[in-house]
Amino acid sequence: MEVIRFALLGLGVGAVYALLAQGLVLVYRGSGVVNFAHGSIAMSGAFCYDDLIRNYGWSQPTAAIAAVLLGGALGAVIHLLIMRPLRTASPLARVIATLGVMVILEAAANLIFGSEPRTVNTFLPHTIVDFGSVSVARDRLWLLGIAVVLTVILTAVFRLTRLGLATRAMAENQRALASLGWSPDLIAALNWALGGALAAFAGILIVPLTGLQVTTLTGLVIVAMAVALFASFTSFPLALLGGVALGIAQSELNRYVNQQGISQAAPFLMIMLVMVVRGRGLPLRSSLVEHRPQVSSGRVRWPIVLPVAVAVAVLSLAVLNADWNAVVTYSCVISIILLSVVVLTGYAGQLSLAQFTFAGIGAYFSGRLVAAAGWPFELALLAGIVGAAVVGAVFALPALRTRGVNLAVVTLGLGSAVQAVLFNNSKYTGGSTGTVVGTQRFFGVRLDAISQPGHYAVFAVIWLLASLAIVSNLRRSASGRRLLAVRTNERAAAALGVNVFRAKMYAFTLSAALAGLAGTLLAFTASTITYDVSFDPLNSITSITLAVVGGVGYLSGPLYGSTLSTGGVGSLLTDYLGAIQSWLVLIGGVILIGLLVQDANGMASHNQHTFHRITARLRSSRRPAPGATDKADAAMQTTAQTTAQTTAQTTAESAAGPAAHAPTRRRENLVVTGLTVRYGAVVAVDDLDLTVQPGQVHGLIGPNGAGKTSVIDAVSGFTRSTGSVHLGELRLDDKPVYRRSLAGVARSFQSLELFEDLTVRENLLAADHARPALGGLRDLVRPARQELPPSAIDALREFDLLDFLDEPAGQLPYGKRRLVAIVRALASGPSVLLLDEPAAGLDETESAHLGRLVRHLADDWGIGILLVEHDMSVVMAVCDEITVVEFGRRIAVGPPERVSRDPAVRAAYLGEADPEPDTHAVAAPA
Repeated sequence: MEVIRFALLGLGVGAVYALLAQGLVLVYRGSGVVNFAHGSIAMSGAFCYDDLIRNYGWSQPTAAIAAVLLGGALGAVIHLLIMRPLRTASPLARVIATLGVMVILEAAANLIFGSEPRTVNTFLPHTIVDFGSVSVARDRLWLLGIAVVLTVILTAVFRLTRLGLATRAMAENQRALASLGWSPDLIAALNWALGGALAAFAGILIVPLTGLQVTTLTGLVIVAMAVALFASFTSFPLALLGGVALGIAQSELNRYVNQQGISQAAPFLMIMLVMVVRGRGLPLRSSLVEHRPQVSSGRVRWPIVLPVAVAVAVLSLAVLNADWNAVVTYSCVISIILLSVVVLTGYAGQLSLAQFTFAGIGAYFSGRLVAAAGWPFELALLAGIVGAAVVGAVFALPALRTRGVNLAVVTLGLGSAVQAVLFNNSKYTGGSTGTVVGTQRFFGVRLDAISQPGHYAVFAVIWLLASLAIVSNLRRSASGRRLLAVRTNERAAAALGVNVFRAKMYAFTLSAALAGLAGTLLAFTASTITYDVSFDPLNSITSITLAVVGGVGYLSGPLYGSTLSTGGVGSLLTDYLGAIQSWLVLIGGVILIGLLVQDANGMASHNQHTFHRITARLRSSRRPAPGATDKADAAMQTTAQTTAQTTAQTTAESAAGPAAHAPTRRRENLVVTGLTVRYGAVVAVDDLDLTVQPGQVHGLIGPNGAGKTSVIDAVSGFTRSTGSVHLGELRLDDKPVYRRSLAGVARSFQSLELFEDLTVRENLLAADHARPALGGLRDLVRPARQELPPSAIDALREFDLLDFLDEPAGQLPYGKRRLVAIVRALASGPSVLLLDEPAAGLDETESAHLGRLVRHLADDWGIGILLVEHDMSVVMAVCDEITVVEFGRRIAVGPPERVSRDPAVRAAYLGEADPEPDTHAVAAPA
């Protein structure tokens, strides 16, 4: 009976989670945004409801209606004023915008209602109901009933009404929906309004159980996000099921497991396992390539940075008082944490909300080793860095199967689990007073942030410079280019031989190590470390916000972001502002939103562009008047252009050496036998056999939907299949994508999938298969200058792209981008090249030129080419052999002239009835 009683007690909590999760699902379905401000909207509605009753004498029903309307209005305003201007920004920027809204609403609530907790009476019946020997409060059952009814209503609305149908259609294709006369903005605004109203309604129902305080519902929404994640942010019934199951599980764990924090941690661990099982190692072909924040070159102007650092150090030792030295120390620590965000989110594209957890782990290892084991500070600092790196590798495991906002919610949940089990448990942290570490020495130098704050500030500046150098080296190294490739497009990176799993693990490990360093530096600013206060996982939300506002792709971004942090330069300056200081959090939230709307790439990007505009105007103002110097200027410009082009070509060609020729990798047959691809009950490829020989162009044609791209996906490893794929004697069908690429199978993509933020040179270098031992560590200290391989130089020369090496790939004309995609596939010198509609979007002249290049690759380079193409003039002109498929089955194979006359082929393309297959045409190729 105890099990039943605690299960019934968990129903009320589960209903609370379900109510909050339903609103998150509603907003996500309508706009694709995970609304981190959802709890703050619920809080605003609850305060409105309570204040109208408490201070204005409104009745409960009238106050509830007003609060729900307020929530709906907040939702609509958030979309119209913030999300709509950010609709073309990166998903990360939109998530950060919701965090800014959360800051604004919480600051406004503190100013209006104060921070004292309130008790709110429920309008639901709250008498006790007996089920035999088990008793439960009636309001818990009402909450469950309301959650069930809301689930039924929301499911019916989205399945049966035109608004629901339009919302589902918008999630698939906004442009197509707009062509039918619907306004995507209006639909998104309606869904935001409904989501806000639902949040306010949930807040009114929840606060009688939890009490009303500004931060209460913000904490609950983290758990609700985990529930919504279980529902894939799309299913209302699954959100109800997940919320109720979570509430029951927590109730049972509280009763039967005697371990502090396990009831809070277990749900996140279970949901992590669900996501790992349900996720995919690589995105599907249909997955959209999301816009990412801009990334800088990673070069540091040391002649400027070092003198500034020396000046700060001198001021800290000789001039600054304790308060300003504390600001210098804290700004350096936060800058290092934000640099860890640059590595993980800016370079690797992994949205993690666990940076302060990593910092806390570093502080935990170093602090406990000093206090409990008597380790010297030097070794304890190193142990903290290594310990954080190991935990970072563990946190990377969900990233191997999930990404984006899903990963953000999982990592935030794992951070909350660490907080509940470790940081909040005095048994592990040195007792109720925390871990006492006292004063330390670093190689004989006394470090005490209290009695000698200047020395500790200089110590922090030195570590910031070291961290800056490490991240700068990473950006300019081969390891950094691999991270950027994964960030931009995981599928394309894997096709180039990049081990996506290893790259993510590397990014998490390095990022956690940097955060662990910062955590240790922060922890030892005091003589006693309190982990639960200093390393709250919600601070990770603040860190990602500061990183994005500063510029998450720029090395200077963390410096800008740290000035806005609590304890940074900005907070000290506010001490001189008197009464305005209480408004600064609200003002800061508004500034955050304004900065994102103005430039979603952050302050570093905005300031850099402003600097370039100013210098450009200054240069133009100094130009001599037109007239006598026009001809000289024109001659100088022509000479400069010629010199630049010659230099670029000479530099590129010199990298290949004096005798750069076609790649020399041994050529092998690609043999595909019995290939079958299924998507559920649909058979996309059915028992297909084909062979691509060295120096042969083998065409694969068929009507739309015949399974051609599925064949390339299966051969290259992107789609699960049965049958066998061999390259010479090497079996490939049991190998992951990147190993097939390393073996010599390269491919292009129908949608190009270039790394558009990178230059052409960097796109090609990402395809370099050289992987020296310990290269990932060496790149952090001294990145080797990486030259283009001879195969890439040859391909650039053949495709006439040498002049575009340092141009961003995304800024090239479409035809050139098509050629760059093929050159990138050739950069590693493959044995077999799989081309997926390379002539798509090209005009007749460009297609003919492309056909000649493809023929040249086969004849002169000896590469075997599998060509999928709809342009029959190209196919017939360049192919030695053609395989025709229809509905996944081979209907003809042979030379172009024979296949073009085959009745089955003509029927497939022209719809001619009753074809009789040509027995000669379907004979196996030689």
